[in-house]
Amino acid sequence: MRTATTTSTTAARVALATAAGAIDLDDDAPPLIAALAGRGIASRLCVWDDATVDWAAWDLVVLRSTWDYPRRYDAFVRWVTDVAAATRVCNPPEVVTWNSDKRYLLELAGCGVGIVPSAVYGPGSPVKLPDDGRFVVKPTVSAGAQDTVRYDRTGHADALAHTRRIQSQGRHVLVQPYVEHVDDRGETALVFMGGRFSHAIRKGPILTGAPETVGGLFAAEDIRPRTPTDHERAAAELALDALPFDRTDLLYARVDLLPGPDGTPLLLEVELVEPSLFLRFCDGAPDRLARSIAAHLDRYA
Repeated sequence: MRTATTTSTTAARVALATAAGAIDLDDDAPPLIAALAGRGIASRLCVWDDATVDWAAWDLVVLRSTWDYPRRYDAFVRWVTDVAAATRVCNPPEVVTWNSDKRYLLELAGCGVGIVPSAVYGPGSPVKLPDDGRFVVKPTVSAGAQDTVRYDRTGHADALAHTRRIQSQGRHVLVQPYVEHVDDRGETALVFMGGRFSHAIRKGPILTGAPETVGGLFAAEDIRPRTPTDHERAAAELALDALPFDRTDLLYARVDLLPGPDGTPLLLEVELVEPSLFLRFCDGAPDRLARSIAAHLDRYA
């Protein structure tokens, strides 16, 4: 493996991995690139499946906006593994393979983390849909609400057709109840850098109708700054402590929570692969991420 080498005369070089269709959509990239430059670290966006990129020439590859990976999942996982053999990747391949499939939610639930109730069905398995209330169907490998649809009991036929389409592609299906309080409270996303809390945002509900998609990669979102409650902070910390990785080894993490029926925060997702970090919504956030990147460079210099 090529290791990072930083001297007073040679600036460290960091590749920010993206997707071809996401280069102009990643709002985190400009402030991060500027913050890295302020620390003497050169960086630029590089498309992950661009065969002309020499990944070994970079001191660190940071996964950022590789938002098309669910459509080419196997190729993406192979790419992460190959790049990690040439240089350092954050977050690393073992984190990517574990976190990119939402079956990890069942593992965290087994560790005592309160999650949105989840049922997983593999290819060929009969799917049981809720008898009442609204519910959500999606593949366990997805990003940006791709292939994610809300149904009610009158839509069982459509929901079953949806599950069969996912299963016919050799993918697993995730069925969850629709958490109704999201309609008024929204979703709370807590961002951590180097294992430490940085900031939080509120995401408005996106499954209230046919969501508008941006670049065919993710659903348009209503994002605003939010101060998390003590209960939300505690739930996020518990989720990170339950990970099968040392949280301080993670360059970044985002913990997405929904308010349960009694207001208790429930884990929707832990995002460790390519989450939007909403850097522009919090003063100092770009530099905190740049500082975390610099610490990873120093660790492996």
